[in-house]
Amino acid sequence: MLLPGLSNLPAAESPLVSSETKEQKDQRMKWFREARFGMFIHWGVYAQFAGSYKGQPIDTGGCGSLGEWIMLAAKIPIADYTQGAAQFNPEKFDAAAWVAIAKAAGMKYIVITAKHHDGFAMFHTAVDKYNIYDATPFKRDPIAELAAACKKAGIKFGVYYSQNLDWSHPGGGAMSGPRWDPGQEGDYDAYIKRVAAPQVDELITRFKPAVLWFDIPNKNLTSDQTRALMASFPKNPGMIYNNRMGGGIQGDIETPEQTIPATGFPGRDWETCMTINDTWGYKAYDKNFKPTANLLRNLVDIASKGGNYLLNVGPDDQGLIPAPEVERLVEMGQWIKVNGEAIYGTTASPFEKLKWGRCTIKKHQGGTTLYLHVFDWPVDGKLVVPGLMNPVTAAKLLATGNILKFEKAAEGVVLEVPVTAPDTNVTVIKLEIQDDPQVVAVLIKPAANGTIALPARLADLYAEHGSSPKLEGLENSANIGYWINSEAWVGWDFTQAKPGTYEVVADIAGLEASQATLEIGKEKLPITIAKTGSYNTFQTRVLGRIQLVGEGAQHLSIRPAKAGWQAVNLKQVALRPVAAESWHPQK
Repeated sequence: MLLPGLSNLPAAESPLVSSETKEQKDQRMKWFREARFGMFIHWGVYAQFAGSYKGQPIDTGGCGSLGEWIMLAAKIPIADYTQGAAQFNPEKFDAAAWVAIAKAAGMKYIVITAKHHDGFAMFHTAVDKYNIYDATPFKRDPIAELAAACKKAGIKFGVYYSQNLDWSHPGGGAMSGPRWDPGQEGDYDAYIKRVAAPQVDELITRFKPAVLWFDIPNKNLTSDQTRALMASFPKNPGMIYNNRMGGGIQGDIETPEQTIPATGFPGRDWETCMTINDTWGYKAYDKNFKPTANLLRNLVDIASKGGNYLLNVGPDDQGLIPAPEVERLVEMGQWIKVNGEAIYGTTASPFEKLKWGRCTIKKHQGGTTLYLHVFDWPVDGKLVVPGLMNPVTAAKLLATGNILKFEKAAEGVVLEVPVTAPDTNVTVIKLEIQDDPQVVAVLIKPAANGTIALPARLADLYAEHGSSPKLEGLENSANIGYWINSEAWVGWDFTQAKPGTYEVVADIAGLEASQATLEIGKEKLPITIAKTGSYNTFQTRVLGRIQLVGEGAQHLSIRPAKAGWQAVNLKQVALRPVAAESWHPQK
């Protein structure tokens, strides 16, 4: 897989000129836009290694911590890797069982690795013998079997193909650093035209995949090379392909990885791919499986921004999807069985932010259905839908059908809900309104004591270049993490703060001391964030004092210092009024 941020290449015209109209593209993309949930499968010879080489766990950080990258991380010679392939015999592989798991989870499509960066084909290719049929004792074609099982079950079938990196064929890309095996030396152009392009042709011709998923875009891919890779596309005109080919080819869909963009990709179809634990390909010792609640809320969050959730499983060397992954998928499916109408076929939320959860919508003649996905249940039994101007015609709990009372208020619409949440993972309320949604922005306001609380879950996350920070964890305990890029910053909008002096405090964690600047309007406060010793050890730290001017809308941002920035995790910033001091503007 590719690290976040590396896939954002500029758009370029396809070398295959298309006369597709907007209406035709909308029809081609229709199933994808309705699906919202799919299964990613990373499976190959790397499952035989299970994260270890010569008896030693391999974890070199970054991509080197991923099971499917073990050949590069451990610099395994081609001969040794081929010996691993010779032992690969996943006799318990059952395509129908995998498809049944996907269906039980509520997934609408599957994308599987037909060839990953190791260069080993998981289908019976005619290009050479380095494939699961010819080079292993298994002597079967799992891609063909899975394609047939998907067709039988009515699930869309897609293939992943590593067109750029290939560590077993001469000339294939190596990713970073020098090649480590003489067998890798060769001409990249020859590799594209003798290996990658013919295998892409085989996959399209044989399986007619609904999705072709490239990876690791080569920005220097030439026009001739892109033509070779795309030559077979007209054979499968309904196919969707992603933005990771390279050469500036935009593709049909954006593909953020292990992160959910703050506002999605307005005007573009997109899909976030994520793991259930920490790896894509199987690692026997990776037991860090995410709770089902996190996975469900990721699904809801992505759908609320108009995207799809491609959730990964990493089968083992026997061909079995690990039990903890299956358990979580089954639990997700149980929720979707009840609440699926709030996910499938929905479009993005009209609300910029909802402090208690997310919203998906479906428009219909004369009105709109709002699906309110509540993560944080109100303790007072009143759920405020902020800034909603439309008349409400009906409200009920989606799971039970119980009718809810509602009233219009100054801050929006207030719903009377049960004291306790019917579903502690995500409870869905179905709200019917007249016409298209009309929403006015409702900004964060001070508490009764004047304190302005700015939690991570309500932050905007930005990046000038490179990767953005991302939100981790559930709503009340969420924190901003992966803030490693010194050109990324975070911010909040608030209003009605009284002018005066405020003490700035933050709930923060970090391995090293870090430098940044806190800005509100023209006021700038240089801050030093002391280390806490761990990214999981949060401490409340006073960052300094700052002056606020005026009571209107204001924006607070924290921007890393270009020199002296170290990654931190942030749960909340709070501005506390300093009662002993009053501030007056200069006359």
